[in-house]
Amino acid sequence: MAALSMLDSNSQMDKLTSEIFSILENKFLFGYDHPSPTTTLPMEEMKSSGTGKVRVLSIDGGGSTDGVLAATSILHLESSLRRKSGIADARISDFFDVVAGSGVGGVLAALLFTRGKDGAPLFTADDALKFVVDNGHKLSRFSKQGIFRRLFNTPAKGGKVFRRTFGDLSLKDTIKAVLIPCYDLTTGAPFVFSRADAVEMDGFDFKMSDVCSATTAVSGPVATVSVDRRTKISAVTGDIAMNNPTAMAITHILNNKQEFPFCNGVDDLLVVSLGNGDPFCGVAGNQTPSRSAFVKIVGETVSDTVDQAVSMAFGQSRTCNYARIQANKGFIHSDNKIKEKDMLKVVEQMLIQKNVESVLFQGRKCNDTNLDKIKFFAAEIVKETERRRTDILPTVVLRQTTTSSSPRTSSATTLSITSSN
Repeated sequence: MAALSMLDSNSQMDKLTSEIFSILENKFLFGYDHPSPTTTLPMEEMKSSGTGKVRVLSIDGGGSTDGVLAATSILHLESSLRRKSGIADARISDFFDVVAGSGVGGVLAALLFTRGKDGAPLFTADDALKFVVDNGHKLSRFSKQGIFRRLFNTPAKGGKVFRRTFGDLSLKDTIKAVLIPCYDLTTGAPFVFSRADAVEMDGFDFKMSDVCSATTAVSGPVATVSVDRRTKISAVTGDIAMNNPTAMAITHILNNKQEFPFCNGVDDLLVVSLGNGDPFCGVAGNQTPSRSAFVKIVGETVSDTVDQAVSMAFGQSRTCNYARIQANKGFIHSDNKIKEKDMLKVVEQMLIQKNVESVLFQGRKCNDTNLDKIKFFAAEIVKETERRRTDILPTVVLRQTTTSSSPRTSSATTLSITSSN
């Protein structure tokens, strides 16, 4: 019996060795940085040999702080990651596999995860915060006349600053998996700009300047065309489509086995979701909110609903697998028109508010502060990063080149709108 057991063990080891050699062969023959294994071993056996959690950063649209709360949270997160990892010049993109951002959150994702000429991300977290403080209010606020009147009468803002910032860089120039939504008026459906689609299919690579203009188009529809001009959409802000893109990111990962071959459920995820402050509408008594206030209320309500649903999906693992950073400006300042120079002070106060999380069958409860939550999850992310050094198989297999023009079933993008010139 002992001999049979030893033979069985050797057989399994031979299978695993074969898998490793297959990975190395793919790397050198096909040029993949992290090649997808040819699966001959059962998934459970391959996973037990060493794969980790996919690290996800999700960033909401503008909220009541026009993106400043999320940008400041990222600054604190990057600082904690540097301190805990001992890497003084580490960037936020070094510690996440996937970033999803909507509206001004999409701009933050683009700034922090697009590769510059030196190979490093274009912006540090500190630079991104300064960008949002200077420009966020232009990219997030709806007209006092109401969004629907403005959508069809005035041009979008931000185009010039985005072109100056990104030049000709496109989705293919992003460092990690990137997902940025908008709403396409042509099809009446959300459209997701996706790095995975850009590298795998003709017609789905877009300039980053156009992506940012589309996801922040609060002042009017933006005609957005792919680099090869095969795909055309009429985009308005991602705040309408999915102000909180966390569920979109999770769905994309779980259905994309090419890039995330061993991710089978939420237990295989490590998610940090950053809000931008629940809106304070300043409506008293029977006063009717403005149309723009209604839009923000709806957007943040949907964001909270997504948070609750995601938290329920994580269940008991939420304490170490899922973090939601959100705050309420109304608890701090009774005036909705906070001066821009004071926003940073207000946001720092929001970060020391109690963190509120949804608990399965128990409603919501308060924990430590938002800042404490950020520091705790920074430690968890560093642990996952360090653990990967001993992995036999890759957790993430990002595709580097276009190999096919046919659609993927895992695509997050609205595929039906591809059109010719």
